Amino acid sequence: MKQETIIKYNRFNLTLSLLEPALLPPYKGSTLRGGFGHAFKRVACAIKDKECINCLLKERCVYSYIFETPPPKETKMMRKYKAAPHPFVIEPPLENQMTYKPEEKITLSLVLIGKAVDYLPYFIYTFDELGKIGIGRFRAKFELKEVYCNGEIIYDSESRVIKSFKSHSLSLNEDAPSPKEEPLKLLFLTPTRIVYDERLTLGLEFHILIRALLRRLFLIYYFHCGGDPSGWDFKGMIEKAKEIETIGQDLRWYDWERYSKRQNTRMKMGGFVGEITFEGNLAPFISLIKAGEVLHVGKGTAFGLGRYKIIGSE
Repeated sequence: MKQETIIKYNRFNLTLSLLEPALLPPYKGSTLRGGFGHAFKRVACAIKDKECINCLLKERCVYSYIFETPPPKETKMMRKYKAAPHPFVIEPPLENQMTYKPEEKITLSLVLIGKAVDYLPYFIYTFDELGKIGIGRFRAKFELKEVYCNGEIIYDSESRVIKSFKSHSLSLNEDAPSPKEEPLKLLFLTPTRIVYDERLTLGLEFHILIRALLRRLFLIYYFHCGGDPSGWDFKGMIEKAKEIETIGQDLRWYDWERYSKRQNTRMKMGGFVGEITFEGNLAPFISLIKAGEVLHVGKGTAFGLGRYKIIGSE
């Protein structure tokens, strides 16, 4: 019998209060993730001028774990990759507002996954430091006012104390077959970059979505939750997914780009957004779809890419 597959996670909502006028791009994922990464290295990295891959401390370093996550030497998975998936997602606000006045607030969400939940103090301290560095074209400074979890304040700038909070978990086990087959409609909220057959896809078939979810979720489960996914029949699930039909699709391409300081170049990060509806025996896949709703799907999830929601779900 297959053991239950559980991914531990928490979503935290951060309120940033601007201290200066700010000019930010319509999609703020790169600004927030890029600034956070720069500040995190300043906070947590012991040898700041060395790449993680060449560092002797990489297997014990918080920065290396969060941003480069080196696969253990004895790993059974991802042996050909330099790093595992990031154990965090930064969800920028979805508004397209670009100019902000002092005292205006920006709210973003931070999803921490598996062992990364234990490093919440590092994330809070880093956002506090990023506020002193500034974000956007004018390097606008801000104050991290509050951090919410489960609707309650667990940190504020006055007390500077992190309160306890309840963790959540996602089960990836197949749902029981349902006699009633209802269509599944998904709304992709942020650019979604799914690679299939070595190409970014726009016309999304269900089995392509499931392939991307299986890859992301089970690598997360293995590297960040200490799980063993060897008992899963991935090939069988993909074959089942091929039987699901697309009955409605209104996807469009959303172009945006980011500047990478490390590579000293601008990188195109476009992806599709919009709605798509599937029909068929979806019950075996619902737990994966719901997990992806929290953890995103595709490439660039740390920037908030690949965010979607199930239309009609509470």
